Parts: sequence; C-alpha cells; structure tokens
Amino acid sequence: MKVWVLMALMCAAVGLGAHDSGGIGGLSAPNYSDALAKSILFFEGQRSGRLPANQRVTWRGNSAVYDGQAEGVNLTGGYYDAGDNVKFGFPMAFSVSLLSWSALEFRDEVSAAGQLLYLRSAIQWGAYFLLRAHTTPTTLYTQVGDGNADHQCWERPEDMDTPRTLYKITASSPGSEAAGEAAAALAAAYLVFKDDPDKTLATQLLASSRSLFDFANNYRGSFQSSCPFYCSYSGYQDELQWAAAWLYRATKDRKYLDYLQYNQGGSSNTFSWDNKYPGAQMLATREYLLAGRSELQSYKTGLDSFVCAVMPNSGNTQIRTTPGGLLFASDTVNLQYTTTAALLLSIYSKTLRSSGTSAVQCSGARFTADQIGSFATSQVDYILGKNPLGMSYMVGYGSKYPLRIHHRGSSVPSIYALPRKLTCNEGYSSWFPTSNPNLNVHVGAIVGGPDGNDQFQDNRGDSTHSEPTTYINAAFVGACAAALRRSVGDIASVTI
Repeated sequence: MKVWVLMALMCAAVGLGAHDSGGIGGLSAPNYSDALAKSILFFEGQRSGRLPANQRVTWRGNSAVYDGQAEGVNLTGGYYDAGDNVKFGFPMAFSVSLLSWSALEFRDEVSAAGQLLYLRSAIQWGAYFLLRAHTTPTTLYTQVGDGNADHQCWERPEDMDTPRTLYKITASSPGSEAAGEAAAALAAAYLVFKDDPDKTLATQLLASSRSLFDFANNYRGSFQSSCPFYCSYSGYQDELQWAAAWLYRATKDRKYLDYLQYNQGGSSNTFSWDNKYPGAQMLATREYLLAGRSELQSYKTGLDSFVCAVMPNSGNTQIRTTPGGLLFASDTVNLQYTTTAALLLSIYSKTLRSSGTSAVQCSGARFTADQIGSFATSQVDYILGKNPLGMSYMVGYGSKYPLRIHHRGSSVPSIYALPRKLTCNEGYSSWFPTSNPNLNVHVGAIVGGPDGNDQFQDNRGDSTHSEPTTYINAAFVGACAAALRRSVGDIASVTI
C-alpha cells in the first residue's frame, strides 16, 4: 500500500515549477504540493547571518554577521521571527519544534513533493542557532536585537544599524518557558536527524535538549519576569510537559515518562508559541494510544476537550468560525491559531486511525478521525483561497494574494537592486507608507489573516493582519502535507 501511496503523491507533485501558482477559490482544487514547497521556501527569506551558496531567495543578502560579539559568543544565524529584524529565541524554537514534527509525521508526503531536503535545511538553520545560544548548562540566549529600537526603523536586515542587544536566561535569572521550548525543539530535531550516517548533529541536539530540560526544571522561574518581548502568559508548566513529551519520544527514558505522569493537568483552547498544553497532550496521547501507556490516559481527555473546543457544532465549541468557515480565535495574527489547530487535528486524525480508535465524543456530536482530518483540511483550503474573497493568504500562491505585507525586507528595495545604504528613517518615509506592492515578493509568507468577517485590507501598516511569522508557516507545513495526504485517497496504511 505504501508504494501505491507514494506513486500517487508523486503524481500530485508532478509539474511543480517556479511559475505554477496553484488553484484557488472554487475554480480548481488547491495545489497542495505547490503550497507546501512555498511554505518551506519562506524560511529562506527569514534567514539571518551569512547565506549559503544554494540560497533560493535571491533578494536577501548577508545580515547580522557579528551577532553575539559583544559578549564573546557566536549568535549568528537563526531566523527573524516576522517582518522585523530581531531574533526572538522563544518563538524561533517553537517554529523548529513544529517543522520537526511535520517532518516526522508526514515525511513521505513531504518527500514525495520533493521538499524533504529543504525542510531538513529549514530545521537545521534554526536548530544550529539554538545550539549556539545554549552556551553553558545554565545559560541560554533568548533574544538578539533591541525590539523597541528595531520597531522604530523600517530598514532591510542587510542595512540594520540598531543595537544588537543580547538577552539571556541564567540560573539567577531563569526563564523555564524559553529553556523548555528550546529543549523540545532540539529533541524534535534530534528525531529528524538521528538516523543520518553522520551522528554529530544528532548527538549535539539530544545532549543540549537534555541539558536544557534540566535547566528549565531545576531553576524554575517565569520568562515573563525577564523577557522584553514574547512574554509568556501561560506559565512554564506547559513547556515542561511539552519538553518532557518530546524527550520521552526521543529517548524512552523513564525520567521523562515519570515527569509526564506526575505533572499532569493544564488545558487550552489554543496551541501557540505561548501555550503548549494541546501539543503536549497530543504527544502523550500518541504514547497512550499507540504504545499502551495507560498512565497517560488523562492527556487524551485533555486533547479531546481541545478537539471539542475547535470543532464546529460540537456542543462544546469555544473557538468560533467566521461566516466563511475560518477558525477565529483572535483578531491579532489569527492564522497562527488556525494553522496550529489544523496541524494538531491532522496529527490526531492520523493517530486515531492508526490506533483503531473510532471517534472523539463531545457533548453534542461525535467526530470520526476522517471528520477531524477533513475539518483540518478545510482550514488549509481557506488559507489557500477557498474563502469569501477568493484570496490566498500565502504570498505568491494563486492569482490573488497579499501584495503589501508588513515586512521590512520585502517592502524595501533589495540590496542587489539598490546597493547603497538605506537608513532607518528613509524606509519609513519612502517605502512604508506607499500603496505600491512590495518590491520583493516574499513567496510562501502566510500573513496574519482576515478579520472575523472574512475581510482583509492588504495594508502594510496593519501588522495584526498583514505580517507573516515563522510559527504560522511552521504549523502550516504539516497541515498542508496532511491535506496532500488526504487528497490522494485513503492512505491510512502509510507507515511513517
């Protein structure tokens, strides 16, 4: 069966090229292979540091090549999180976790679309930065750049001259959320690379992950008290659960299973860079359903509550859908919640089918694995253009997509097109306020999305709706791969 599935997936990927925009709206079925490729390509446009020779986003150049020098450490590389030029370690680690999860759960689909090497490269780029940022067992650099100063400028990263201030957590100034998320990210990345012939990277990833979990757990303290941006409001218990779940999956070490067993509890209707409870519940539920870990049963109860909270007409729905069918949790960067929900529902649908579990029971409805997966796919389809505006919210996909995204490097002339220094204020006066489309098409970037009435203004100044982020795209990668999986028919027997 696996061979036939892979053949079907390869057929779905045939004909992909740089100018194949994919279908949108009701005109044709979404081209999931094309969307998957573009969602991964986006990460190359977010790279910081010295770019490799095989860089495909050619309007970008080297940037921030001296990050960390002020304290004698190498903090080059990594990703700018969104449309600015700051590197925030907390959401960057979450993005690495989601990319790795996507590679693990949907490896065959990503591979058949010809994107596995690119996805691995995206994971590596972020993971290497996290390794460099973990300079001692109890030191983790969590941010590079002064967020306030950066946000006062509109300049491409190649020209940035705002302070590259360094922020870190230590034993005396802890941040268990940031350390826990970094531990989760590196454990997940370890699983992606552990079977490589050269074990060097995998060994480093796992060792650093174990150390970071101990740091987060032994020196407990909230990142909220020490952070400048991306403060955690959910506390650190969710990150500790999330990290323990990933480390148990990676090592099968009883230490992490015990942590999950004796530190249960917590819930959320959203899965995000701040709140990891639903993600931890999904990982623990996998162990309960597929490995018979009965001591983790309550995590499935929590995960089922999440499903009932996001599925329409469940009787327990907490997150509404727009008139056009989009999950709508917040009017601020809403697609981050839509894409993470779609990813979780896709993985849970796959896990339910693999375990032979019939359905999830909510108070007003019973949802089969297929229904859960179908709803997840509907969210992918909405993002790709099946919505009231007939608009793709992924830049470069389809014939109608955002042209004025809130993104410095995309809106200011490329350093190769205008090779003189562009100043902080020049960007704000010359390119930020115009109604002209961005000069550099940031292919694959998924913006914050429409409002609660399915409307979108395509306004560069509206960061809550027009700004892309790494964690939106990272979640979309797996959700899109799952949609590709569903598009080729019944593939429940694929082994990954």
